[in-house]
Amino acid sequence: MIWLIGCKGMLGSEVAKQLDEKKLPWVGTDKEVDITNPQALLDFTNKIETAAYFPSDLPKSDRKIKWIINCSAYTNVDKAEEETELAEKLNAEGPLNIARTARSIGAKLIHISTDYVFGGNGNQPYTEDMPKAPLGVYGRTKAAGEDAIMKEMNTYYIIRTAWLYGFDGRNFVYTMTKLMNSHDQIRVVNDQLGTPTYAPDLASAILRFVEKSDNAKSFFGKNSAPAYGIYHFTNEGQTNWHEFAKEIYRLGRKYGRITQECQVNSCTTEEYGANVQRPAYSVLSKEKIAKALKIKIPEWQNSLEKFIKNDRFNLI
Repeated sequence: MIWLIGCKGMLGSEVAKQLDEKKLPWVGTDKEVDITNPQALLDFTNKIETAAYFPSDLPKSDRKIKWIINCSAYTNVDKAEEETELAEKLNAEGPLNIARTARSIGAKLIHISTDYVFGGNGNQPYTEDMPKAPLGVYGRTKAAGEDAIMKEMNTYYIIRTAWLYGFDGRNFVYTMTKLMNSHDQIRVVNDQLGTPTYAPDLASAILRFVEKSDNAKSFFGKNSAPAYGIYHFTNEGQTNWHEFAKEIYRLGRKYGRITQECQVNSCTTEEYGANVQRPAYSVLSKEKIAKALKIKIPEWQNSLEKFIKNDRFNLI
C-alpha cells in the first residue's frame, strides 16, 4: 500500500493518476491529515488498515503501508519571507513528522525537494553531493526538511526538482499563456538559468523508484534496488525564463492556446524588480537518477509540447 500525501496538489494529482493507471494500491490525503501534527499522522496509519478504507475482499497484507510519497509543501517563494513560521511547519517540521511516522511503521519514504537548496552561484549542473546554500526562507526550510529526513531514517529517496509545471494548479506555463492572451507584450527575466520539469515525467520517475525497489532481486548477495539517498530530476537541457516563455508562445500559437500576437521581451532580474533573491543558476545533474532507474529523460522542449497540445491543458 502506498500513502500519497498531498494528493490534490499539482504533482500529487499526477502521481495519483499514474497510480490508478498502474493499478497500484494506494490511499491519498491532503489537508485533512495535518502533517504538522505527529499524532494525526499516527492516527491515520492506525485507521488505514481497517475495512472502512478498502473493499472488504482486499487482502490485509495489501492494506499495510509500505511506502509514503510526500508531495506536500509550502511552495510560495515570495510569501515564505512573510509567512516564515508556516513555511517552517510545512517544509521542515512536516517532513520530520512524516519520516518519524514512516520509520515507526516500517515504510519507505519518497520526499520531493527543490533546486532552491542551492545558492545558484555555479556554472555546472549541481550534483546531489554538492553543499547546500539556500538564499531565502523557502530554500532554507526545504533544506531543513531534507536534513530532518536524513537524520531520522535510512530508507528514503529525496528527489530534488525545479521549475515544475503540470495540469492541475498554478504554474509558469499557465501564467504566461494567460498573459500572452491578454497583453500585446510582456517582460520575462533572462538571467536565471535552469530546467523546466513536466509533472507527469517526474511522477513517472517517482513510481519507478517504487517499482524497481519492490521488484528488485538479489544477485550474489547484492540488492538491485536503487540505493537510498538524494536524487535530482528535471527534464533534460537548460534554458532561462525568457527563452522558456518564448517557447511557450511558439507552441501556444501552434496549438491554438494563444490566440493573439504578443511580444516576449527580456529583462534582468534587477530590472524586473523581484522581491526575493532566486538562484541565478539552478541546473541539476540527472546522471545519477538516469543510471539508477535506467531511464531516458525527455528534453524539456519535447515535454512542453506534450503538455500544451494535451486535452487536459486547462487555463480555468
